[in-house]
Amino acid sequence: MSELNRLARQLLEKGIARVWVEGEVSNLARPASGHVYFTLKDAKAQLRCAWFKQRQRGPTIQLSNGDKMLALGKVGIYETRGEYQMVVERMQPIGEGELRRRFELLKIKLQGEGLFDDDRKRELPSLPSCIGIVTSPSGAAVRDILSVLNRRFPLVPVVIYPSAVQGDAAAGEIVAAIKTATKRDECDVLIVSRGGGSLEDLWPFNEEIVARAIGDCPIPVVSAVGHEVDFTIADFVADLRAATPSGAAELVVPDQDEWRRRISATVVRIAALSRSHLERTAQTVDWLSKRLGQSSPASIVARQKVWLANLQQVMAAAMRYGLTKRSGELERVRSRLLQRSPALLVQNNVARLNSLHHRLQSSGRNHVQQRQNQLELVARGLHSVSPLATLDRGYAMVTDSQTGQVVTDAGKLAIGDSISARLSIGSVDATITNVNRNNELDD
Repeated sequence: MSELNRLARQLLEKGIARVWVEGEVSNLARPASGHVYFTLKDAKAQLRCAWFKQRQRGPTIQLSNGDKMLALGKVGIYETRGEYQMVVERMQPIGEGELRRRFELLKIKLQGEGLFDDDRKRELPSLPSCIGIVTSPSGAAVRDILSVLNRRFPLVPVVIYPSAVQGDAAAGEIVAAIKTATKRDECDVLIVSRGGGSLEDLWPFNEEIVARAIGDCPIPVVSAVGHEVDFTIADFVADLRAATPSGAAELVVPDQDEWRRRISATVVRIAALSRSHLERTAQTVDWLSKRLGQSSPASIVARQKVWLANLQQVMAAAMRYGLTKRSGELERVRSRLLQRSPALLVQNNVARLNSLHHRLQSSGRNHVQQRQNQLELVARGLHSVSPLATLDRGYAMVTDSQTGQVVTDAGKLAIGDSISARLSIGSVDATITNVNRNNELDD
């Protein structure tokens, strides 16, 4: 249920804007809280209303049952009880209904002409050189404005353009005061103001001539008419609306304490920047002085002397290095020349020849010895198989004297044949006298 009541309240508040409701007051209740609860009714319906203490201003607070009233407010639901009601913001007697109709007609007309457009609104000066006030010089509004201006920024001069702010002649006087301020051109912001009251009391600021005078004024205009809930045509045309005269004073001048703090901070920052600038300048001067000293003829000569001395050292070192390098190269060339000189070559060749001669002699002796040893071995081998060795043992080699062939078969000889016998030492010739063909030797 609570969710349903909350949704219903939200729908009513969003769907129905602030409205005026006309009716007769009944069931009036004034609890100790100061709030006022009542019912507005006509011949066919009734509406419960709640008028909270903080919204009660002006003579309409003296409310009685049976009064015919116009109530301005927003329709909603009191969720706890689920009751449909209107939260009243303002009350006025029923006689103001005609004025309200004229107000709405003029508002529509001027709005259609673009007199309320935001692009016509001008910015207020951040710190005006002079402030103009169009109001009654004896009213509470001017005292409130001057009190706030004196507290916030008393150094700004103020010019009051007196005018009636209530009654039939008030609208003409307000227009004349605005034109006087424009003609004298002595202020750069203008406050058009008066205190609170009923719709009839505020009506001069709903006149068309006042609205057009504010719209034609070349000076930025702040409208401060009535209380926070009071709206006039002058509020819509002015460059800026203030909820109260005191609020207008706060809008047109800054807070001097805040300005002092900002100025003090700016002074501190300027001092810091100045010190920093002086320090940088002093550093630049020192650097330039150093550069100037370095650019003097004496400094240049001194630097040249140092440069020449360094150059001399470099050249001496380079010469020493060059001599050392050339000496090393010369020694290497000399060594190579000595290695390639004819005497050294002849000496080396003679030594080599002697070495080869000795090696050749030694090799020859060794070779001869080796061949001699080999020959002896071969000779011994040949000797062991040689017929001569056999002859040394007492044998003889017999050959045919005619043919020279070795005779190995006695059967091939005949008696009378001539033979030659080779002995170990010497040889003999013989004639065959007997032939024995058997291998057996004769005893």
